[in-house]
Amino acid sequence: MTTSATNPSDDGNSSDDSRYFIQVTENLPSLQECYSFVNDPGCGAVSTFVGTTRDNFNGKRVQKLSYEGYVPMAVKELKKLCTEATLKFNVAKIATVHVLGACPVGEPSVILACSSPHRRDALHCCEFLIDELKARVPIWKREVYEGDESVWKENIEWKEGKSHRVMVKVDEAK
Repeated sequence: MTTSATNPSDDGNSSDDSRYFIQVTENLPSLQECYSFVNDPGCGAVSTFVGTTRDNFNGKRVQKLSYEGYVPMAVKELKKLCTEATLKFNVAKIATVHVLGACPVGEPSVILACSSPHRRDALHCCEFLIDELKARVPIWKREVYEGDESVWKENIEWKEGKSHRVMVKVDEAK
């Protein structure tokens, strides 16, 4: 099942939704698709962030990540983040896309892109978006290790504003 939303306008907000490309989906668009969306002739900068699955964590071999999310709320929060970012930074367009389901090692799980007249706003906007996405958007990550051990990971940004990571071991019935 693929769940996605592009340019949502479900809350009646007066923001210009055509400036945002938002998806939460099992079939992640490519970095090139995100770049093509944000590329703007009036802008001299495009900044991107691509989060990928690494093959290790704390000495353990990671096989894959698996993401679950509450899509309607995730899309709504991503739209809010885009609106906040356009108020905070001088950016023309923003793409925010996140995968659901399995994400093998080396594959992207999140792609952010934004365009602005100058580099500083584009760079700071991407940093703001990834930090706030991890703190506010209801998408949950399970890290799967060799030997079928897995852990649900809570983002550092979530735990009562404290900078530490929480992990919960998953007991799976086989």
